[in-house]
Amino acid sequence: MSEHDDEKSTIERRDLLKLGTAATVSYLARGVVSEASAAVPPLSVNPVTPSAMPTRNLGRTGYRVGVFSLGGQAAVEQPNNEAVAVPIVERALDLGVNYIDTSARYGGAERWSERYIGQVMKRRRSEAFLATKTHDRTRDGSLKLLEKSLELLQTDHVDLWQIHNLSKKEEVEQIFAADGAVQALVKAREQGMVRFLGVTGHADPTALVEAIRRFPFDTVLMALNAADPHHLSFEKELLPFAVEKEMGIIGMKIPARGRILSTWTPPPPEQQRWGQVATRPGTITMREAMRYVLSLPVSTVIVGCDTVAQVEEDVQLARSFTPLNVMQMAELSARTGPVKRQALFFRPWEG
Repeated sequence: MSEHDDEKSTIERRDLLKLGTAATVSYLARGVVSEASAAVPPLSVNPVTPSAMPTRNLGRTGYRVGVFSLGGQAAVEQPNNEAVAVPIVERALDLGVNYIDTSARYGGAERWSERYIGQVMKRRRSEAFLATKTHDRTRDGSLKLLEKSLELLQTDHVDLWQIHNLSKKEEVEQIFAADGAVQALVKAREQGMVRFLGVTGHADPTALVEAIRRFPFDTVLMALNAADPHHLSFEKELLPFAVEKEMGIIGMKIPARGRILSTWTPPPPEQQRWGQVATRPGTITMREAMRYVLSLPVSTVIVGCDTVAQVEEDVQLARSFTPLNVMQMAELSARTGPVKRQALFFRPWEG
């Protein structure tokens, strides 16, 4: 039996593909998310978190999340990097981080990020709110990704399953089609394989606004940093709507992969992976970058780390956080103007 056939039979055994199209369309039109029909364990508790950093409500989920959370990129998605990646995850939990984010797409076809995190989850699953994502826009493709995610993460459920990087309105139509990914989310929740449902995006706030209008997602993961007000602002266009919907709001791209930071040195242009070539360092510090986003009405921020020392620094910044006032935020954002393109490299730009 091929791997494809084996995955298909596993999904069928779980009865994941028996969700009737007509019933599902009716379900979604009413804007209703059913409660999970299968029992899932209680929400995780990291006993260190309350004394480690401030906590906030993760929207209407009932979970209290530390304001700094660990992202599954940077060192945690690099190939053959277990000796670096696993200690980063371990140390984050030791220091009180209680939310870990990853994706089926992190680490390429081998899905290194889920593999490394799974090495820790097999021993410490009860300490972390665990989130992963599907980048497939179809029901069947997403369910296959979820099956593999659970295997690699060495768990029987994830706390949050998200649609990854919804960038265009055409993609919104795809996920809400009769065979779209939203059907997979609903069914997986019914089966107790996932607890909450979310949507994520970097590029265009209007796509996420439309998705949230159509379906009561529990959370939204959005790209937010101090340069955000300069171009296709999520802070202005999406954040107020998510607050109105009482969603859990997770911020990402806070340091823009280092590009917003004054300590960053641009690599040679031919070594830069993204479209906006950077020729100069950023203009603000990591403390300022984190303070800006945490001064917004977000639940937490996720940051990918390359070393244990970076985890320790970010937890300390979270612990000492004090909010900026409106004038301070405007001044900080203005300082990012000269580097706005490199700090918002994940947004579409003309010219």
